Amino acid sequence: MKSSIYSNSKDVFLDTVNPKDYVQLDRVSTIYQSLKNSVKKPLKMILLYGKPGTGKSMFLSKLYQDLSKTQEIHFYQTPIVDESEFYRVLAHDLYGFNEEKELNFTQMMKIIQTKESEEVPLILLDEAQLYSDPLMEKIRLLSDTRKVKFVIALHKTQTEDLIAKEHFQTRIWESIELKNASLAEIKIYIQKKLMKANCFDTANMFHNNSVKLIYNLTNGNYRDTNKLLYSVFEIYDHYYNNNMSKISMDKVSNKIIEMSAIHTGLIDA
Repeated sequence: MKSSIYSNSKDVFLDTVNPKDYVQLDRVSTIYQSLKNSVKKPLKMILLYGKPGTGKSMFLSKLYQDLSKTQEIHFYQTPIVDESEFYRVLAHDLYGFNEEKELNFTQMMKIIQTKESEEVPLILLDEAQLYSDPLMEKIRLLSDTRKVKFVIALHKTQTEDLIAKEHFQTRIWESIELKNASLAEIKIYIQKKLMKANCFDTANMFHNNSVKLIYNLTNGNYRDTNKLLYSVFEIYDHYYNNNMSKISMDKVSNKIIEMSAIHTGLIDA
């Protein structure tokens, strides 16, 4: 099977979190800089929230990459929902604690309070909505020691305002909300991602009409946009290898976008 520009373009939209894939948009870059500035402040906890697919995991990954050479920082991409295991991992990463025995909250607090450090280590917790309320309350108490700082990323849902949760009300001094992209931002996002991968021909295929359709289908959600375009280029790659006369390189076909939307569940069929 021949390699094609469509195959390369498809790989650009793989549903992965890699800070190298970060796309600079003016609004997004401003928010990210706000997050970096917040980390430098004497805050105990910072909340990063938004709907799924708005870029929270990407922000944490990029923050980890940007700061890991200059300060102590630990990134927990997968929630450690067992409380004792959470303390053991945290104690190991912060202080080299290697004992296999279970660790409870009281023991963890003693460990933290007896350690002196010139620098407050930074802990990044992704998907924090999966932690239990009791564990989140204890994480809040750990932050009260000012010996460790947490950046917590979690989903905002329609049924609850996460900032109003009891264990966040008085402890978070900074909250940053991520939102879906605008129509203009989605066009820049698509084209910049493709051009970063040297896929200039396919980047030029996205005209205003096709971008508007993509935006209407995804509502500007980055994750949904990635999934949709992965499917779009998968279809183009199939035509390229089997019936090249049926595809045009001038612009993306709205029909193929709609086919992809059905395939990815953005359109019920």
